[in-house]
Amino acid sequence: AFREQLAEKLRREQLPRAVRYLVCADPPGPRIGNGGSTLHALRCLEEQYGDQWTSFTVLLIHSGGYSQRLPNASALGKIFTALPLGDPVYQMLELKLGMYIDFPRHMKPGVLITCSDDIELYSTGVTETITFDKPGFTALAHPSDLAVGTTHGVFVLDPSSFSGKGGLEYGSCYRFLHKPDVETMRQSGAVCVRGDRPQLSSPGSCGDSAMASECVYTDSVFYIDHSTAQQLLEFYKQMGTLCCEIDAYGDFLQALGPGATPDYTKNTSYVSKEDSGLVAVRQQLYSLLQGTALNVIVLNNSQFYHIGTTQEYLFHFTAESKLRFELDLQPVAFSIFPDRAKTLDQLSVIQSILEPGCAIGPGSVIEYSRIGPEVSVGKGSIVSGSHINFNADIPSDCFLSSVSVKITDRVEYVTMVFGVGDDLKKSVKLLSDVQSLQFFGASLTECLNLWSLEASDHLFSSEDTRLGLWTARIFPVCSTLSESVRMSLNMLNSVQHKSAFKLSGFQLLSVEEMLTYKDVEDMLKFRKKIYDDISLRRQKEKS
Repeated sequence: AFREQLAEKLRREQLPRAVRYLVCADPPGPRIGNGGSTLHALRCLEEQYGDQWTSFTVLLIHSGGYSQRLPNASALGKIFTALPLGDPVYQMLELKLGMYIDFPRHMKPGVLITCSDDIELYSTGVTETITFDKPGFTALAHPSDLAVGTTHGVFVLDPSSFSGKGGLEYGSCYRFLHKPDVETMRQSGAVCVRGDRPQLSSPGSCGDSAMASECVYTDSVFYIDHSTAQQLLEFYKQMGTLCCEIDAYGDFLQALGPGATPDYTKNTSYVSKEDSGLVAVRQQLYSLLQGTALNVIVLNNSQFYHIGTTQEYLFHFTAESKLRFELDLQPVAFSIFPDRAKTLDQLSVIQSILEPGCAIGPGSVIEYSRIGPEVSVGKGSIVSGSHINFNADIPSDCFLSSVSVKITDRVEYVTMVFGVGDDLKKSVKLLSDVQSLQFFGASLTECLNLWSLEASDHLFSSEDTRLGLWTARIFPVCSTLSESVRMSLNMLNSVQHKSAFKLSGFQLLSVEEMLTYKDVEDMLKFRKKIYDDISLRRQKEKS
């Protein structure tokens, strides 16, 4: 999927031509986390380019994961999430390349590591430049409220190297904390007082209390110079196969700085799957990296944004968010939209074709879709990759996303539908606990009764007894895209109105299985046809 999308962007000349693009998937077997992926990617670089890579400046973007909290990105990748910006639209990849455009020429050979669903915006003085040229690790740091620090990495800065003034400062880090609680931040000396620096937080968010003036410096992008990357690669080669999840932030950065201690190596509270080898691997990494410098580039005028969940996505794209203002996100981007005069500003339509007569509620996002004249979408909903050409009411707070699948040799369609707040990560171990799973405000057990389905082992697709919305086989496979949307909306309707809708006659898939059987080519073809139709309509309008 990634290679195909990159090739298409290069064909359209939407990406720099002089750059090499390499896609590498994790090796088969157990999950290895973004730290394991980093090591594996270094190996791929060496295999692909040999000694040449010693002179490379590399941007390494982690774009794996199932994207369970933003499932419209699950099938084709988070880094290809479309933004309501640009003509034709930009995706996260172009935004990343744009944001980091100044970095390579101030960067010695090495690797800059970033995630695919975060955005760092900063302003620096005309003469200030961000330079990645020191040995070891160099990380960007952003001032954040203490609450933000509890879900991020936090730098304990060496006070002698740092004044807290100016837009950009180079300092060194005494110790790195991974998702610390507030008490730990205070005890470790990570908390700074905001008075010394320009007020950054948005008006009203901080009040006048004494607490409000405090901040911590949190992590985002970090750089590893080539010789350190080479050390990590040698370590990976010696290990043979990696059998546990390593975190590039928690497990690399916590080993750095003069104040680092090995205590974290035994803490497994934030790991998704506990595992025997993890503590040993962390201890080896600690020994390898201990004493390596952690340089910090403090960006006092900066803001870190995350678009990894349906709530964040809706907020940043449709509400009066600071990000929307700073990036100038548009209510309608590269779309055919009827009678613009009637549109509310609070929506986001991205590369879609909407027919006159349809109604879209405030706070909703429509992407890569065709919406017919008799369709109404409620408030705060997400519609992705769908074709709705019949009379339909999509309720408020609804998440609807269609996937092309190939189970035998013909293309078919499935549409997943949920409440935007439903927790697709939650799972239970026992069938008797399925009632605790919530689907659009109702208990899953209640929904299954309405759909004439039985809660049995066969209802769930996962081997390891993870029973949840992600693995529940409840979505009907249909022969056309619009029919699959119709059927899934019928399911939703039946739950909303407590009326029966029989699913027992259909072939049913879970979201997990949709991704296994997805037909990338057909999904991209659907997007391309929308792209071509919009371009054609534009040309006609011009001429």
